[in-house]
Amino acid sequence: MPVPAELRIRRVAVVGTGVIGASWVAAFLAAGLDVVATDPAPGAEARLTEAVERHWPVLTELGLASGASCKRLRFTADLAEALADADFVQENGPEREDFKIDFFARMDALAPPRAILASSSSGLLVSRMQSACARPGRVLLGHPFNPPHLIPLVEVIGGERTDAASIDRAMAFYAAIGKRPIRIRKEVKGHVANRLQAALWREAFHLAAEGVASVEDIDTAIAHGPGLRWALLGPFMALDLSGGEGGMAHLLDHLGGPIEQWWLDLGAPRMTPEVKAAVIAGTAAARHAPRADIEAARDRLLIGLLQAKARLGEPNAPAGGTGTGAATAAPAGLASPCTPA
Repeated sequence: MPVPAELRIRRVAVVGTGVIGASWVAAFLAAGLDVVATDPAPGAEARLTEAVERHWPVLTELGLASGASCKRLRFTADLAEALADADFVQENGPEREDFKIDFFARMDALAPPRAILASSSSGLLVSRMQSACARPGRVLLGHPFNPPHLIPLVEVIGGERTDAASIDRAMAFYAAIGKRPIRIRKEVKGHVANRLQAALWREAFHLAAEGVASVEDIDTAIAHGPGLRWALLGPFMALDLSGGEGGMAHLLDHLGGPIEQWWLDLGAPRMTPEVKAAVIAGTAAARHAPRADIEAARDRLLIGLLQAKARLGEPNAPAGGTGTGAATAAPAGLASPCTPA
């Protein structure tokens, strides 16, 4: 069903332009949208401009939407001005419940009634964030994965008072700009992907603290082992393939018992000074290049993976594409339009 003209999303307000917010700004611009960004911090506009310029060549390589340009970005330090004509708001403020409750009430009073108010919160509950809003039906979660301008995943969930239509609009919007939104059906702290990460982190910290393996070898065990499969299929489908023709049923018949025993033996470390010190020291020893070089290498490999998945198709993707990039490629050799040539 076509989206009514009055509900189409053309103008996005990004509130908070730190690492996540700046990455969102670049993603929205690359999707051909008009973006207004706001952040009261001193020097925020200059830092945002630098970040978008840094991200733009990567987005150009992945493919820009028709009409995409850095010049469609406007910055203001005034929240009311930023929200005045927004169709969609992506909030990236401090991860504190008290702040979110007050701030969403303020944004709700300032944004047009048609606007969706989405939070990038990593773990807070939408029901709490919307609790002081006059129009709580439009408040929801749109949690990205860092860096949002590259990683397709967006977790979408409403609170107790969120309208189903608002969730549908948000899901359609994120999909339309090349994201891979998932609809979370029940509020839990940390949502889905962060909880899955937290489970792995818990055992990784335990293994490092107990001296079972070095930090570097633990990273290698994931990056050069199951992490490669998870990037393609996720844990359940990878297990299904491991069961051969019998699939998941065969695997659980043969490994269900051992897996359960591994669960019982998993660690439950606390963030003691000793555990922190061991992990910090191990990470420093494993870092063989400057952090900026590691980040750049990560992004180059990630671009290649995204391009390969889009070109070849994901093994378990439904018909109609993978949703991992913009549909219209940018002209070859396009320079960043953020600054004069």
